[in-house]
Amino acid sequence: MGSQKHAFLFLSVLFFFNSLLFSAADDVYYEFILQEAEFTKLCGTKTVLTVNGSFPGPEIRVRRDDTVYVNVHNQGRFAVSIDWEGVEDSIDGANELIQPGRNFTYEIELDDEIGTLWWHARSAWARATVHGAFVISPAAGEEYPFPAPTSDQTIILGEWFRQELTEGIVPGQADAYTINGHLGETYGCNDTSYQLQVDYQGLYLLRIINAVANETMVFAIAQHSTTIVGRNAAYARRSFSSSLTLAPGQTLDILLSANQNVGQYYITARPSSGRLNTTGIIHYTTSTGGLV
Repeated sequence: MGSQKHAFLFLSVLFFFNSLLFSAADDVYYEFILQEAEFTKLCGTKTVLTVNGSFPGPEIRVRRDDTVYVNVHNQGRFAVSIDWEGVEDSIDGANELIQPGRNFTYEIELDDEIGTLWWHARSAWARATVHGAFVISPAAGEEYPFPAPTSDQTIILGEWFRQELTEGIVPGQADAYTINGHLGETYGCNDTSYQLQVDYQGLYLLRIINAVANETMVFAIAQHSTTIVGRNAAYARRSFSSSLTLAPGQTLDILLSANQNVGQYYITARPSSGRLNTTGIIHYTTSTGGLV
């Protein structure tokens, strides 16, 4: 009888420590520096507000249940605040307006969110270039409820304006649209194209974000169909589609099977109005098992 009690106690303690191991959450820290930078697109150069000098801004990548601390330093000319799409109820200082020359640390407590969210400036004039992905992976010991991908990539659909945007300017219709900051081949200014490299028979988790403020965007990959597995930081019932429609601010997690003949295929993104179109390229990097 005593040995049974000892065995039960041992198993209980083992289960307790295993549960701690697999449910342990981390504190994760990021530094964001709001600063102006010059970019050349659409045959012209202009100054825009960025985070850490990049467009789109840096990606936050954490695990479910983590607590995220983002220290934002404002080295720009105007006061700015950051909006954390989808987790507003769990943020310390969600409405904080950061004055030039000052900094503020946002504390973001994650709970049930899983998949893809994003962050952006609240100001309409700054949001066009101050935004980035917020990726939440499964917690330690958790697995995806779908086949494990070879890798995952984030794709942000954005917009570009010829005019310089500053405080008090409300952007109108975009002059161009971007895929991860690239305008592609369609605007006639030798702008670069976004390229996604894949291996034949690889399975890729693509995290699509529509960062365009007032446009529903249509996204497609030529000769490839995709499987939707997540929406707005929640798993979704799997569905198949050859094109994806994303409302402003929406995110989709999709699985892409690289199962076509080895070569190059266009990625397209356009507003639902069909006014403009931007392109990227999927490039197969190996012919193992594939057709050349």
